[in-house]
Amino acid sequence: MTSAPIDPRSAWDLPGFGGLPPVEQLSDSVTRVLAPNPSHMTLDGTNTYIVGSAGSGALFVIDPGPPDPVHLGRVQATLAASDAECAAILVTHHHLDHSEAALAWGTRLGATVWASSAEVAGPEGRLLSPGDPISAGGFSIETVPTPGHTADHVSFRLPDASVLCGDHILGRGTSVVAWPEGDLVAYLESLRRVRDLGPSVLYPGHGPHLGENPGAVVDYYLEHRAWREQAILDALDHDPALSQAPNQLVEILYADIDSRLWPAAELSTRAGLVKLSEEGRLPAGSRLPLDSSAPDLSGGDGS
Repeated sequence: MTSAPIDPRSAWDLPGFGGLPPVEQLSDSVTRVLAPNPSHMTLDGTNTYIVGSAGSGALFVIDPGPPDPVHLGRVQATLAASDAECAAILVTHHHLDHSEAALAWGTRLGATVWASSAEVAGPEGRLLSPGDPISAGGFSIETVPTPGHTADHVSFRLPDASVLCGDHILGRGTSVVAWPEGDLVAYLESLRRVRDLGPSVLYPGHGPHLGENPGAVVDYYLEHRAWREQAILDALDHDPALSQAPNQLVEILYADIDSRLWPAAELSTRAGLVKLSEEGRLPAGSRLPLDSSAPDLSGGDGS
């Protein structure tokens, strides 16, 4: 098996796990409010972003996360400190650690919820339209479709070319592409779409923001997926029967990874097997698992 690609972030001075403050202003137009839901899947917690023009009186809240009263209080305090109201709540995708509080917060803050999923947006919400800007207070946000992690995943491009990328790209590690909803082909296409945007900064759904060389991180994600794909092929060349036992395949391919992440890795591996099968690249004697049993991540992300 070829060597793993080198993660450019390993040489950056990024905060360690648990090092993100509860509230941090990241730029003139972006403040991160960290939800208190840390885990091996959500990293430090869900990053809720408050975005817009300072002094405009109208700011966006992106990915409210869990319905935690302390988290809501910090978001409200951040809005109040800017003498602003919530213009709208935007959601990158339906996973609960990003969307669960959306409808309740919409009611509490008097704001419309925007999402790609009608279930997340709710009966009074609005569906996001790719490419169309959402504007308030003289500030416009462009919706960029980035399916793959989930079918309804979108990212948001700001006027300074920074991109709020949800779980498409994480501040640490790599994102899970969870079979059966996760689509590896769509995910790779979305990574290329984000790379072609030339992001000035990546603001992920979990972990620290990435401003030193965001394009290099996207390239690493593409290289990482290609490496994982080749590792699957190498393992199946040695033992085609492993295609019927993704959990055993994961124990081999992810032996150096925290075993708590193996269920997520199995879902990504299953997505990889589907891609290779559709492309006719599975080695002779290999076939997709006949059973549909797979780990349940219960709305988590990461790895």
